[in-house]
Amino acid sequence: MPAALILEILAHRDRAASALSLEENAMENLLYWAGMLAVAVNALTGVLDAGRKHMDLIGVMMVGAATALGGGTVRDVLLQRPVFWISDQVYLIVALATTLVVFFAVRGLRLPPRLFLIPDALGLALFTIVGTQIALEWHAPWLVASLLGVITGVVGGVLRDVLCNEVPLIFVRGELYASAAWTGALVLVGLQALAVSPVIAAWAGMATVLGVRLAAMAFRLTLPTYSERK
Repeated sequence: MPAALILEILAHRDRAASALSLEENAMENLLYWAGMLAVAVNALTGVLDAGRKHMDLIGVMMVGAATALGGGTVRDVLLQRPVFWISDQVYLIVALATTLVVFFAVRGLRLPPRLFLIPDALGLALFTIVGTQIALEWHAPWLVASLLGVITGVVGGVLRDVLCNEVPLIFVRGELYASAAWTGALVLVGLQALAVSPVIAAWAGMATVLGVRLAAMAFRLTLPTYSERK
């Protein structure tokens, strides 16, 4: 009986370790492909915004690359982590390739001026959750991790707007933007604190960011603004 009990305990431990390994692999795959998609989507928004300023190919490529890679770069520098597109140049290749493809596909077309806001919302959701999860894995405190997720999500857009000589969306009185990202980041952190699967928590966080941002665009949801009494 003692020997059988020991074997059962060992088997249970092996099954638990195997399940944990599968979950970790699933999370790593999600982070990788979500990050790759975020790079492509943000590069697309950079091209669309730069195109409205009638930039040439080099200018568009610079804006596209900055939009796609800027937020994650700042996050990695703050975490003292190898910069993601330097340690894995596939991210850089995806950013440049997306920029080239979109540039030649849409130039000459008349597009709605706010078209880039839809892929921008998707990129915000993807990058925010990827950034938050990476910060958590690098043992950042939960509040710091959530804010690093916001930085990952919004800095690329800030660089895009500055390079296009516009006031960044995050600083303009308008629909919820950074607050949408922070809400989703806190959802991710909170669900993981409640022992929800990290993969499920990540999907829930992405859905929250995207849902809040799209709702804000559709219904003009805004935060209170500072104003002096007259």
